[in-house]
Amino acid sequence: MDKELEKAPVKILSVDDEMDLELLLTQYFRRKIRKGEYEFYFAHNGLEALTMLLKVKDIDIILSDINMPEMDGLTLLTKVNEMQNPALKCIMVSAYGDMGNIRQAMNNGAFDFATKPIDLDDLSVTIEKAIEQIDYIKNSQKEHNQLESLKTDLAVAGEIQQAILPRIFPPFPENEHELDLAALMNPAKDVGGDFYDFFRIDDEHIGIVMADVSGKGVPAAIFMAVSRTLIRAIGLQGYSPDVCVTKANQLLCRESVDSMFVTVFYAIYNITTGDLEYCNGGHNSPYILRSNGTVEQMPMSTNCLVGVFEDFTFNSAHSHLDTGDTIVMYTDGVNEAFNTNFEEYGEARMEKILAELNGKTCREVVDGQLEDIRRFATGAEQSDDITIMALKRLA
Repeated sequence: MDKELEKAPVKILSVDDEMDLELLLTQYFRRKIRKGEYEFYFAHNGLEALTMLLKVKDIDIILSDINMPEMDGLTLLTKVNEMQNPALKCIMVSAYGDMGNIRQAMNNGAFDFATKPIDLDDLSVTIEKAIEQIDYIKNSQKEHNQLESLKTDLAVAGEIQQAILPRIFPPFPENEHELDLAALMNPAKDVGGDFYDFFRIDDEHIGIVMADVSGKGVPAAIFMAVSRTLIRAIGLQGYSPDVCVTKANQLLCRESVDSMFVTVFYAIYNITTGDLEYCNGGHNSPYILRSNGTVEQMPMSTNCLVGVFEDFTFNSAHSHLDTGDTIVMYTDGVNEAFNTNFEEYGEARMEKILAELNGKTCREVVDGQLEDIRRFATGAEQSDDITIMALKRLA
């Protein structure tokens, strides 16, 4: 077997002022010592034992007499407890009639005890029992450390994911008198599958994206990053929304794992005219908050999901924003949010709050929508990512 895969020897520290015990232990456990299963160390009182513990950091078992000069076994046990190492087990040894000290040792956290004269067969069984406990604790500690490492990695991944989304608002300062734009993504877990995006195509046109990847957690986050990169890369080349989504769909279908897909709303907005050409690939229909106070939902998608059928040809549609109109895009974590009574937030509540927010800035709209969802779901765990983006024509 590869040495790296071999199990490390169990290190046992014997603490006893009787010198003949060293010979007894090395003779009785000679086979295990030769095989590298056990490794013995010896000290003759508590002070020597503490010195040995400082020199040999990974002692597993302390086999300690109770009655010793300079520092007895009970004091040593107290010092060992202060180390707060649950994988270090103490087996206490004393005369059969010394049950008071043995009882105190057990009450103070000793793993087990043996009485003199020592029955080495019985001691061997006790050591094996201690090893089982030590292995269990070490495996638990290893799993705990792995979990903590994973949590740290997920937290960093979440920060990276948020960092790749546009976060500077207003995003186009040279057009600040013509349009307002704000967005947020609030993941249900450390990382999410939702994303929004916007980018300048040319002096008059900007691309805007709202998308939701199937699934949750790390797989969805990776698929999200790939989908965002593809759509942005294709969109920046100036392709119309239907061509952009069709090309992205073909590429995603070829690379799809575990039948993952993404719903996408991709639009090209003309800053000068207010025209909006869009392609909705199975995504929630956005709302338009009209300057006259009405709230209207855009038509349902006639396209399929993105990443499902490679040969599907997506279609575009058109809309228009008049001065003062705002388009609000969102993922299903908004309308499908639940409260503690398992009631769904729903489109009716969404339309109601959007009507109240009509005329506000885009930041006020997305923040107000999120606040209303949280108010509705108070006490209920967030079950899905919540992503909202609003774009308003100012002139």
